[in-house]
Amino acid sequence: MKITNLIKTLHSRGLNAEKICEGQIKVSVSKDSFVNDLHFLQSIGYEHLANINGVDYINENEFEVVYQIYSYSEKIHIIFKVRIPREEPVIQSIVDLWEQAQFYEQEVHEFYGIYFEGNKDLSHLFLENWNDLPPLRKDFNTEQFSEELFGSKRNGGNK
Repeated sequence: MKITNLIKTLHSRGLNAEKICEGQIKVSVSKDSFVNDLHFLQSIGYEHLANINGVDYINENEFEVVYQIYSYSEKIHIIFKVRIPREEPVIQSIVDLWEQAQFYEQEVHEFYGIYFEGNKDLSHLFLENWNDLPPLRKDFNTEQFSEELFGSKRNGGNK
């Protein structure tokens, strides 16, 4: 399916899809329908989940979960975006669609505090004994954290 036909198909399903460049489109969807929308894309040949990322839009009081999916046969990359509220950062897991989502969801949970409902293992991968805000949230104070851990620049650092 050519990229223009794919965009028309996605529009007919009520999705906001636009071409970014040759071989790449962006799709923005609601939290309520995104699992069904990803399942549809998987069923038409978008077999590769390349990554899941988080984005913190602190001024809009939202997080965005970004799924990077790809069709090898069509050579089309889809950037699939879902917005969720910061006050309730919960989204459905897609581990049932793509097994590799397990690692990606763990990582996004660890660094943004987004909870993936249905994922049985959201344990930390990198941040052992971490008791602070997730470090990629924009309200995480990196300077304060560094000063507490290593000492102040004013005091010569390294405590």
